[in-house]
Amino acid sequence: MRADYLIVGSGLSGLVFAALMAKSGKQVQILEAHEFAGGFGHTFSMGGQHKFNAQLHYVWNCGEGQTVNKVLRQLNLDKDVTFERYDPNGFDHMKMPGYSLEIPSDSHELIARLTTLFPQDTDKFTKFFAAVQKTSAGLDALSVSLSPANILKHASDTSITLRYLKCTLQNVFDKFKLPQEAQTLLALQWPDFLLPPNQLSFYAWVMLFTGYQRGAYYPTNHFEHVIDSLVKVIEANGGQIHYNHEVTNFTIKNNQVTAVEYKNLLTQETGKACGDKIVCNMDPRKASEMIGLKQFPKGLRKKLNYDYSPSNFMAYCTVKGIDLRDYGFGKWNVFHSSHLDLNTAFEDMYERHDFSKLSFAITTPSLMTTNESDRPEGQQIMEFLTVANYDYFKHLKDTDERAYKKKKKEILDTIIDTVEENYIPNFRKHIAFKITGSPTTNERFCWSPQGNSYGSNMTPENIGMNRLNHKSSLKNFYFCNASSGYAGFAGTFWTGANLYQALTGAAVL
Repeated sequence: MRADYLIVGSGLSGLVFAALMAKSGKQVQILEAHEFAGGFGHTFSMGGQHKFNAQLHYVWNCGEGQTVNKVLRQLNLDKDVTFERYDPNGFDHMKMPGYSLEIPSDSHELIARLTTLFPQDTDKFTKFFAAVQKTSAGLDALSVSLSPANILKHASDTSITLRYLKCTLQNVFDKFKLPQEAQTLLALQWPDFLLPPNQLSFYAWVMLFTGYQRGAYYPTNHFEHVIDSLVKVIEANGGQIHYNHEVTNFTIKNNQVTAVEYKNLLTQETGKACGDKIVCNMDPRKASEMIGLKQFPKGLRKKLNYDYSPSNFMAYCTVKGIDLRDYGFGKWNVFHSSHLDLNTAFEDMYERHDFSKLSFAITTPSLMTTNESDRPEGQQIMEFLTVANYDYFKHLKDTDERAYKKKKKEILDTIIDTVEENYIPNFRKHIAFKITGSPTTNERFCWSPQGNSYGSNMTPENIGMNRLNHKSSLKNFYFCNASSGYAGFAGTFWTGANLYQALTGAAVL
């Protein structure tokens, strides 16, 4: 097996890179350990007609002229792979004891809504969001180039951005003295990061928050169609994806990866694959440990020694006999917290494994598009997400399967109790199908080390100027992964397209 580009893994950034290269006429081969392409973006079927996406819920940078749209247009997919926009008047609905807030796309309107809740703090909100917008503009400028000339060119924005380089979201909340309740409402989409304000990089929060303000989207034909469309471009242009092919090692000679060793998980046969250039879509830390850290210079070893992001608990459900729109759900997500302090909520759930007072996300993909191919007729999908500790669940699963299942049931029951109390009376009797996933599920089905959801943890240490990029220091060996670019749907589209640009000189973004 030989190719111009041999790609290890078929996560979203790998698929985007492979599709762009195949479309440009290069020979592309992909080794994928799973039976599906897409990584966390893959869709799985359960109970016959039920289809659920592994992790993706809503996405950003999909509007005209934005990152995802530019890539799809380059691949001639922009007319077929389309997106439905969430309600711009409130794409995220935040709910906590005594307070609720609908997050609109317009920042002035958001400040007005916050002022209604906290009339004494208008000036604080105005100054906070001015800093958010300046930081966002500075990050956009720095993403183009880190050269001194570019920094000086955009000095008014980049100077403020650089001021927050090592800041958490909590640091900035404290700087502007925002009320605790307002902090919680603004950070309630924390399941999108699986980090609380006192750990989350301010940069990461700004990128996602302002990105969703520009437009929150869901694919018209579901995420399965997005993945399938990228795969079709690869295959239509002579590329191949070899499923159930687990990479077991890398062959190194004279500071160059000369081959990739693999095992066919169906036949147990082993083999080697070669490429003029090898692109590593698998986790860079895991790949570097397989290669041998001594092969990399000290500075790069430090970047590769990142902590993984926390993992998550997922519940995938369908309901029948009700219309979720009658209970306050629609073209938006709902984020609920029984805690007034998200830092405490995270600590209780992640460190103490206490889920008695939950903070979690609710998403309803059935209400985002009229395409009903993902569920039985007359049913709607409802999904729930919160944080979970990999080490804890791994220990339970390895030592006491009954206790592992009991803990998953406990969390799901608490979610259902919370939904019945706050949103849908007698919710249990309307559940037609349900299945849960834990951190070990992520590890098993998404080949995610330690069940991590986003690669490197989105703390200030991992988000910033010194972040790992595609350069590996080995000849013709490149990283192309959420941890060597950016996580999430838009982030991985950017990562794949950015590497394509770096290797070809062709402009996409």
